[in-house]
Amino acid sequence: MCKSLLSVGLDVGTTTTQLIVSRLQVENRASAFAVPEMEIAQRQVLYRSGIYFTPLLGQELVDGEGIREIVEREYAAAGIRRQDVDTGAIIITGETSRRENAAAVLEALSAYAGDFVVATAGPDLESVLAAKGAGAVAYSEETGKSVLHIDIGGGTSNFALVQQGEVTATACLNVGGRLIKTDEAGRIRYISPVLEGLTELQLGQIPTQSQREALAELLAQALEMAAGLRQRTALLDTLQTAGSSKLWEKLPCRPVISFSGGVADCIEKRHEPGAFGDIGTELGAAIRESALCRGEYRLGSETIRATVIGAGCHSARLSGSTVYSAHVTFPLKNLPVAALKAPVPDTETMGQALSRLEGDGILAFPGVCAPKYTLLKQLAEAVAAAFEEKPVRIAMEADMALALGQRLALLLPEREILCIDRVRLEQGSYLDVGAPAGPALPVVIKTLILEK
Repeated sequence: MCKSLLSVGLDVGTTTTQLIVSRLQVENRASAFAVPEMEIAQRQVLYRSGIYFTPLLGQELVDGEGIREIVEREYAAAGIRRQDVDTGAIIITGETSRRENAAAVLEALSAYAGDFVVATAGPDLESVLAAKGAGAVAYSEETGKSVLHIDIGGGTSNFALVQQGEVTATACLNVGGRLIKTDEAGRIRYISPVLEGLTELQLGQIPTQSQREALAELLAQALEMAAGLRQRTALLDTLQTAGSSKLWEKLPCRPVISFSGGVADCIEKRHEPGAFGDIGTELGAAIRESALCRGEYRLGSETIRATVIGAGCHSARLSGSTVYSAHVTFPLKNLPVAALKAPVPDTETMGQALSRLEGDGILAFPGVCAPKYTLLKQLAEAVAAAFEEKPVRIAMEADMALALGQRLALLLPEREILCIDRVRLEQGSYLDVGAPAGPALPVVIKTLILEK
């Protein structure tokens, strides 16, 4: 039996804001006598909004009311009402993902958000979302090729290394088309602080075309260094964002280069210099002439819309009967998932995965069936160390939640502990957990659907 859902995806980025409306065909793949297992059978894009410059108060703070007006206008243009929408996702990316900006957006959209997934995407998540939305992950999976996807926006460039259809590393540079903004007369009205020491251009100055191109070429060189196509210099360290990993140390031999983001539209398309009131056209042209485009490369199936091609799809089921909870206040809503592949990950791996989450989340890994006491004890100690002072929330596929939870309770008697099993969660998904239903817990898995 199939069910049709109307889904909305909203991307509020550093430079642009856009909305997309999709129809999801959701199918129950379980038998008539089993707990429902809902999967997406088909997704059809019904409406794509215009692309707006993200409204700002000053140079940095997002205008929440301006975002709300955009949503109202686009709902009307799409012919939908708030009550028609079944599910969706609000993705807050780039500089707009800072806490005060995200709060302003969510407050303004509280009447619309409802049961939406809300992802404030840091560089790691944004890299993954863009690589999936642009089709780079699907391309790697289909061809077996290693792909280095680069999403070049207004303020940053997000990198994702994709191997055999899996994102294996991410990174972020302060390289984007709107590091310099100009007015209608071509006069500079904004220069990003990240360019300090890299350019002599100043506020109020009208730069020559050669000056614009020289800066764009410098930024393109940093992208080449990150892609392993130019010898690395201090420029790369200068433009690397704080906390970003050094993906370039893990690159295989020349991967396929894939592009998305607003600047990607300027790589093959020719625009007038300064057409968008920034240096995006010059940066796109510099990339076109760089080593990035001399080997095998591709533009994403989506460029500027790569991140917004997503919506939250909900699938409800029950966790296994051997769950454990202590000091938990139900329900838990929209827990971000950090998913690991190792059956029994170590403390460092778990800690790194948790550090990438926005706020408290849940750690998912396969686990093992019928674990020996020694292994169970070691795993509990590793989990306790990885979560530090955070609420301990674990989801596993193997039937071992009760045993692990009881062992954790001995180590952390006053801590909030939740262990559930017989649930498979994917990276980038979100989880709701309801109050106990008999010996089990009802859970709702919300997955960001990102396709080419």
